[in-house]
Amino acid sequence: MLIRANDSALIVIDMQERLVPAMQAPARTIRNTRKLLAGAAEVGVPVIMTEQYPDGLGTTVPELVGVAPATVLPKMHFSCMEDETFADHFRALGRKQAVLAGMEAHICVVQTAASLIESGFEVFVVSDATASRTLESEEACIARLSAAGAGIVTTEMVIFEWLGRAGTPAFKNMLPLIK
Repeated sequence: MLIRANDSALIVIDMQERLVPAMQAPARTIRNTRKLLAGAAEVGVPVIMTEQYPDGLGTTVPELVGVAPATVLPKMHFSCMEDETFADHFRALGRKQAVLAGMEAHICVVQTAASLIESGFEVFVVSDATASRTLESEEACIARLSAAGAGIVTTEMVIFEWLGRAGTPAFKNMLPLIK
């Protein structure tokens, strides 16, 4: 199944000031999340960004703030869908697909994805925009979610599926980012 701009929402999970530095490949994760955010803005995909316990872990890293219009929601649950405010906001978007990027892969990303799948949504986890403190934890997340039916995708897969075709103004605007 394809990821369609009109059907999907981008969820950026817990990319926060005190969490990012402890992750595997933080620069890669931030760079690819910026691309996803720019792509979402270009094609009109709604964005929700979460912050796990912001008093302790800080707010979203400055590199991601303002790249795309986004609703930022604090949370305490590991699964975003267990947070009533998040779940209500996500459902109100009326989208059937969730594209996930974030931290930590084996905790908040895996629990959010599992909850979304249980609720009947199509879930896509962007492997090159998702991180944990250890490679082993990242790999376990990807294996588990793949077995559960989530699509494991890359940043470019998402962007090109959202765009759908070459030659459009959106494609031309995104080309410098994906080259």
